[in-house]
Amino acid sequence: MSTGPTPHARTTAPAPATTTVGIVGGGPAGLLLARLLHRRGIDSVVLESRDRAYVERRQRAGVLEQGTVDTLRDCGAGERLDRRGLVHHGVQLRYGRRAHRVDLSALTGGRSVVVYAQTEVVKDLIALQLADGGPLVFGARALAVTGADTERPVIRYAHEGREHTLTCDYVVGCDGFHGVTRDAVPARVQRTYQRGYPYSWLGVLAEVPPSGDELVYAHSDRGFALLSMRSPTVSRLYLQVPNGTDPAAWPDERIWDELDARSAVDGPWKLTRGPITAKSVLPMRSMVTEPMRYGRVLLAGDAAHIVPPTGAKGLNLAVSDVTDLARAFAHLKDSGSTELLDGWSDTCLRRVWRAEHFSYFMTTTLHTAPGQSAFDTRLQIAQLDRIASSPHAAAELAENYTGLPQVPGPRFEAAARGTRRGAGTLSAPSP
Repeated sequence: MSTGPTPHARTTAPAPATTTVGIVGGGPAGLLLARLLHRRGIDSVVLESRDRAYVERRQRAGVLEQGTVDTLRDCGAGERLDRRGLVHHGVQLRYGRRAHRVDLSALTGGRSVVVYAQTEVVKDLIALQLADGGPLVFGARALAVTGADTERPVIRYAHEGREHTLTCDYVVGCDGFHGVTRDAVPARVQRTYQRGYPYSWLGVLAEVPPSGDELVYAHSDRGFALLSMRSPTVSRLYLQVPNGTDPAAWPDERIWDELDARSAVDGPWKLTRGPITAKSVLPMRSMVTEPMRYGRVLLAGDAAHIVPPTGAKGLNLAVSDVTDLARAFAHLKDSGSTELLDGWSDTCLRRVWRAEHFSYFMTTTLHTAPGQSAFDTRLQIAQLDRIASSPHAAAELAENYTGLPQVPGPRFEAAARGTRRGAGTLSAPSP
């Protein structure tokens, strides 16, 4: 049971020279994969380039889909989540000084989301890994992944001033867009789709109770604003700003004034102000790499896809990736069949592209682009009016926001229905 970081827990484990699954990156995707594999009796090693303190401080997403919450609970990482997470049954849309609540649970048969910071998810998974999982090596900077098209790929990494190698049956890259694992996939077989947005987010943390019980997504002619939270006493707030914005150019009072102007409604609502403790600017972009597997190297999370944060999909897509990957590895171990693994990339990409579309829809509907015409603004208002007035349109938003069920590809689905053929290993031939 996870209790968060403990001061006397070991901070790393000795790294062997070989393992079944080598995982590059100790963020939520890599840590969760290691946990799921451990529970299925499959050994792994996690290599994380940063130290533990840095990893446990990284500020990232904080809205967990229903499926993500269920997965964390099932793998033993739900104790603090259930105790500290804030369950949300709805979200609020604001535009034209009006507020409309989308009842997520009523529109999805009881599904909800939980606000629980990614930093806390990481702390929980680190504590579990150090308590009873496989090796987790901090300060291990991956230098290269070689042999992706062989039966024994190798991770070359630096740790404590020395270079080491880790020979694996499979390598999973959870090291982000700029990680070295992506380089193991030859350019001739890789295709990357990208889209940039002409605005960024200024994100702030404030030591102040949230101004409401649920997230507020605000559209205005001044730009987008999001009122979120990290806890009952800490608010997480965002403003649309031009690309290249310097956070220092936004003093606290200006931030509060702009949040107030963009989220204003007619009625007795008031924005709660307080001390701002952190500011950062987050660029907005979309990216998908296909395929997510080459030989015995697989890409998960931000290494394979990036979404703008408006739809709260980044962390949840990563969880979906590794949950299905752990299932495919377990199927290989139990049956000797690679069918689930062979269909894994197609299965993930079906969900990824759906999430990309939803994130694009939320982003372009709620943000005001530079030089946007009055016609475009009226189209946005018409779409928001449609959500506010149509149960069908609201249900479409709610179903996507709380997380659509995985849609397996044909091979993945067929293999999942197949019968067991007896014990196997993860050393089955790669395609």
